[in-house]
Amino acid sequence: MLSVELHAHSALSYDGRDPVDALLERARDASLDALAVTDHDEIAASLDAVEKASDYDLIGIPGMEVTSAAGHVLGLGITEAIPKGLSFQETLDRIHDQGGIAVVPHPFQESRSGVIDNISRAELARADAIEVYNSRLLTGRANRQARRFAREHGIPMTAGSDAHIAEMVGRAVTNVDTDERTVEAILQAIVEGRTSIEGRRTPWWISFRQAAGGAKRRIRSRLSGLF
Repeated sequence: MLSVELHAHSALSYDGRDPVDALLERARDASLDALAVTDHDEIAASLDAVEKASDYDLIGIPGMEVTSAAGHVLGLGITEAIPKGLSFQETLDRIHDQGGIAVVPHPFQESRSGVIDNISRAELARADAIEVYNSRLLTGRANRQARRFAREHGIPMTAGSDAHIAEMVGRAVTNVDTDERTVEAILQAIVEGRTSIEGRRTPWWISFRQAAGGAKRRIRSRLSGLF
């Protein structure tokens, strides 16, 4: 089994705080085997993490969190940025064209760009996997809905900390059933459903701090674009 963090953000995300090295250091200290840095509509930091991962005895999984027209989609195993604003299906197709896999994070959380209110359940079932445990939860209801949907439709399940600060990396991990320490083996095992998940809730005050920091950075970014 490999312990994998599939959903983390660096300072390159509008709502992230820490550099890649801080995320990698935390992943190593948390005894993880692999880390995917999945910034919002950016991929440069993820590719940087892939290059540096071996220095931390980690496997670096390239990827990003794409803002499709329907909501967020994690593209894992890709090396070129997917444009935002494409339809859900086109986003999946672009990810697959690069040999990656499409994982839908927090699909039942509308307030966090979950896709479920913008696509049919049949469309959601086309994803390669669904994140059924996101550690940035309030009541846990959306996680339970995602898990139930994945079970009913036979869709592979993943977990993710959705960390926006380094110390939250590893709060939720996907245990992947493979002995081969490669990106390809990890992604193949996920698609085949050879996963188990575990996670702990991100403390509410940290989630609040992350959200507040992201809001401030978004405002600064928008203001800077006006001048």
